[in-house]
Amino acid sequence: QVQLVESGGGLVQAGGSLRLSCAASGRTITNYFMGWFRQAPGKEREFVASASSSGRITSYTDSVKGRFTISRDNAKNTVYLQMNSLKPEDTAVYYCAAKYGYDWYGSRESDYWGQGTQVTVSS
Repeated sequence: QVQLVESGGGLVQAGGSLRLSCAASGRTITNYFMGWFRQAPGKEREFVASASSSGRITSYTDSVKGRFTISRDNAKNTVYLQMNSLKPEDTAVYYCAAKYGYDWYGSRESDYWGQGTQVTVSS
């Protein structure tokens, strides 16, 4: 079993920054793709970013490219999402996810999900 716990969410003004953290426990995440998804009220959960097991290969949804950066520290069993130049449309609950062996490639199916952390961007 892998438990994922997100932290770092909060309220920030447009143009500001936040760094989300996802701490994994139970197993090492060395063999997992790690990712971030988000869900706004009334909307489907959407893919935001992912990183391969080494962190060398990353993927981002178009709306966050150039603003968000995913990274991971396998020694700490932790994945991060640095969010810069935040916009009100980034407001959502952000979920950490783990998927064994393969990237999401447009899917929303994960082996493990965190509980989510709220990010609110004011205008």
